[in-house]
Amino acid sequence: MPLVVYNTQSRRKEEFIPLEPGVVRVYVCGVTVYDDPHIGHARCYVAFDAMVRHFLAKGWRVNYVRNFTDIDDKIIRRAAESGLGWRELADKYIESFRQDMAALDVLPPSHEPRATEHIAEMIATIQTLMAKGHAYQIEGGDVLFAVESFDGYGKLSRRNLEDMQAGARVEVDPRKKNPMDFVLWKASKPGEPSWDSPLGPGRPGWHIECTAMSGKYLGQTFDIHGGGEDLVFPHHENEIAQGEACTGHPLAHYWLHNGFVRVNHEKMSKSLGNFFTIKDILKITRPEALRLFLLSKHYRSPLDFSDAAIKEAGAGLERLYTALQAAQERAAAGPLDAAGQALAAEIQALADEFEAGMDDDFNTARAIGALFGLARLGNKLAAEPDGPAKGPLLELCARRLRELGGRLGLLRIDPAEFFRGAAGQTATQGGVGAADIEALIAQRNQARKDKNFAEADRIRDQLKAMGVTLQDSPQGTTWRMEG
Repeated sequence: MPLVVYNTQSRRKEEFIPLEPGVVRVYVCGVTVYDDPHIGHARCYVAFDAMVRHFLAKGWRVNYVRNFTDIDDKIIRRAAESGLGWRELADKYIESFRQDMAALDVLPPSHEPRATEHIAEMIATIQTLMAKGHAYQIEGGDVLFAVESFDGYGKLSRRNLEDMQAGARVEVDPRKKNPMDFVLWKASKPGEPSWDSPLGPGRPGWHIECTAMSGKYLGQTFDIHGGGEDLVFPHHENEIAQGEACTGHPLAHYWLHNGFVRVNHEKMSKSLGNFFTIKDILKITRPEALRLFLLSKHYRSPLDFSDAAIKEAGAGLERLYTALQAAQERAAAGPLDAAGQALAAEIQALADEFEAGMDDDFNTARAIGALFGLARLGNKLAAEPDGPAKGPLLELCARRLRELGGRLGLLRIDPAEFFRGAAGQTATQGGVGAADIEALIAQRNQARKDKNFAEADRIRDQLKAMGVTLQDSPQGTTWRMEG
């Protein structure tokens, strides 16, 4: 089946056809770097990371641009409060963001431009808009975009300009031609950073950044523009107006927006004060578990955050790794008989279901359901008596789990390492070191070798009382913490 995506602009699913065959050009609005990123940011960038991975799995090349807004009123205020220079503050939180994305195994974009490195492109865009009659300079030096000069204003958010003007709650600036006109260039104020330009000293407005940077790295028209649903208006609406008024061409063919993360059914955000930073969450759960939680619902759906939901994701991740470990330990090469061929077809059907889910507007919830279906089938096969087809089927199942899990950024480490890490962390929190557990297992193994089975059973019981579960296989003994 073809890949279909939900286009916010048309309000329907459309077949995705890239402008250039085999190449996908994507722009996703990045963070304003004045604080550590929160789980709402993680939801956005993990969702678009899953999309990029799906494109790559299809064999397509991806030119992915994600920017940093590194000059902004919030940055200037936070820098003044902290005693840092604005650039120093921006550098600090850019590094914080990159650390969190690396922890969540979010693939780095093709380009990661900073707004302040593209002032010249923004000035050139503003000058073009002024020359075409779409922008004007007011007393005081600010340059504004004239929304009435662009016939399509409101087409993304489905808002009517007259209704917006009538419903404006801000005090009307008499210097504006229309109350909805927005700033392209802010004239400098005493003590604030500014850049010299033909427009006068100042700095860019927020919206013009993405228009200039997407044009530089992706061209006048590109395939996908994405971000959180809170950006539909005014940010993305204003980007369309600027970009299309400047070039005369569509800015993007498809507009994709992810839903909010909610706490108690309310949007999570810094402004509401109900946010959790990514670093906060990673103190209590594994990055892969957070990633599984973020992908557990369709990217356009709201996602309700709670401790219980995070714990459920952690338990689900452990089930996947348990199935992968069981399949890997019993995997073997060999031919498949008729019964084996039928089970191999079941495995392929689940892989096809995964693919169909991702092709249906990147439905990661459906894809994850197929992944757990593979895990259940693998566990069933592992528990059955040995037969000539068991090893080859488990090898196929393990391969599919690793391959499809990897498509979502999951199951990317060896199961033994996963359980050692989980057990070591839990054991340390409980006052028992991982090294102590390994020492007891070594003693038990020696007791078994000496045929002292009573001692071996005693050590197993001791470990069980400590919350450690052992699993013996021909390859050795693995362990994990329960609870």
